[in-house]
Amino acid sequence: MATLPSSHCCRIYSSSSSLSYSSSLHRSLQRVAVSPSPKRFVVSAKVSQSVLQQNGVSMQDVAPAVKPVENETAFKKLKDGLLSATAGSVEESKDSSGFSFEETGSTVSITVVGASGDLAKKKIFPALFALYYEGCLPKHFTIFGYARSKMTDAELRTMVSKTLTCRIDQRENCGEKMDQFLERCFYHSGQYDSQDHFAQLDKKLKEHEGGRIPNRLFYLSIPPNIFIDAVRCASLSASSGNGWTRVIVEKPFGRDSESSAALTKALKQYLEEDQIFRIDHYLGKELVENLSVLRFSNLIFEPLWSRQYIRNVQLIFSEDFGTEGRGGYFDNYGIIRDIMQNHLLQILALFAMETPVSLDAEDIRNEKVKVLRSMRPLQLENVVTGQYKSHVRGGVTYPAYTDDKTVPKGSLTPTFAAAALFIDNARWDGVPFLMKAGKALHNKRAEIRVQFRHVPGNLYNRNIGTDLDRATNELVIRVQPDEAIFLKINNKVPGLGMRLDRSNLNLHYAARYSTEIPDAYERLLLDAIEGERRLFIRSDELDAAWSLFTPLLKEIEEKKIIPEYYPYGSRGPVGAHYLAARYKVRWGDVGVEQ
Repeated sequence: MATLPSSHCCRIYSSSSSLSYSSSLHRSLQRVAVSPSPKRFVVSAKVSQSVLQQNGVSMQDVAPAVKPVENETAFKKLKDGLLSATAGSVEESKDSSGFSFEETGSTVSITVVGASGDLAKKKIFPALFALYYEGCLPKHFTIFGYARSKMTDAELRTMVSKTLTCRIDQRENCGEKMDQFLERCFYHSGQYDSQDHFAQLDKKLKEHEGGRIPNRLFYLSIPPNIFIDAVRCASLSASSGNGWTRVIVEKPFGRDSESSAALTKALKQYLEEDQIFRIDHYLGKELVENLSVLRFSNLIFEPLWSRQYIRNVQLIFSEDFGTEGRGGYFDNYGIIRDIMQNHLLQILALFAMETPVSLDAEDIRNEKVKVLRSMRPLQLENVVTGQYKSHVRGGVTYPAYTDDKTVPKGSLTPTFAAAALFIDNARWDGVPFLMKAGKALHNKRAEIRVQFRHVPGNLYNRNIGTDLDRATNELVIRVQPDEAIFLKINNKVPGLGMRLDRSNLNLHYAARYSTEIPDAYERLLLDAIEGERRLFIRSDELDAAWSLFTPLLKEIEEKKIIPEYYPYGSRGPVGAHYLAARYKVRWGDVGVEQ
């Protein structure tokens, strides 16, 4: 089977990108050159004549309203004004369109704030190296680690080198590439709330930027209680003077609507909304990004994507391990905040949204917000909570959640939750969206299951038997592990008799594609560098998500709802099955066929 042709470039944008780019150039020419905002991170961009020419846009296209000049002096002023733009950054145009091009006069400095933490070591630095290995990073870039720990550049490189790996299918020159990457990594020790320390970082960054236009990306891999301090200090002491500055913020984005709104308000004292990149790494998963492609580029799916043909949708997340020493953090949030309110709800919004006007980030995020605002408030009766207990299996004793020394004794924090959600709009009215997420379950898996309606007046009911659910078509999108998309269909078993069998039409990624699937952090970091915001969460999107879950969370905590206990390594609380049965649904991951 042939693969669609592609360029050797690291990233390919659709034809709509160039169209939106042209329109964004027109908009940016109309902007005032100096922003009235006092915020340090706001950088007005100018559009160069050369950039217009590179992208096939004539001056007549982007500035049709310019009147003919009446004398040579006026013409010279207009000409000089346009040509002087070549010294400025063109990043605003890139930001609004997602268009990417090489800028030899600029550099990108990536500062990992919290560089000594697990997330930085296990995910961020390896993702940056993978982008470097693939040739996706700009020609001029520098990576700085920033944390309170005392460390030299050499010690940072030693720490980082232990977590770097090359693609399974690309081992050539791996060691050489690692050495080249590590040479671009540096470290600065400082407090997160010290403007002086960030000013020292700024001085080091300028030394490595070498007079080029500085573009700066700060990745906040730190606890949320020090987000604001770090952003304030970076804003006042280490922001870019004439390039762009962006900040990636890790979840959790608050604990409820009030704390989330307070965090957003505080961030916006120093940042514009389009400079804040709220990261949910699940949106960077290959199969999640493929959702819109599967639906909107395949004629067979879009007509079926509604209440007329879909009986229910299941969003399932399971881990086969417990908190394992992270109980202190987890106990403050619980499984609903940690997984449901962000990962699963984001996937639901992508799955259920209407066709966006374009692939532009704002158009996609607008549709997601519409879905979230259409959702029915969650009722406690439609939610089941659980907590894993100790269990002995195969002679091995597995601990209970409260056996974790970092968890308060008698904690009622759920480690499992199942919920039935509904979208009150014309497309999805009455269709239950069932979420299930838990720790210490029987396997590790994340998947979307779409169960279609039964065939009306099915001619083969006698051959199927009484279990109609087993004969229902089901589309399964396995996000992780072992990525796959398969459609369950009924077909005749070869032979003289009429015996039906349930089979899978299977797209198994490992078998179909020889390349290794990039980690989600690679995609999201590259998007942030290029100013592409499709997979990042906007503030109104965050508000809508919290407004859905906050009343439920408050009710659970105020009433001190006791979770249903389930053995470590089991399939979870029995109550989850009763919840599904209330809507005549059977969890798709429970049957023999997986």
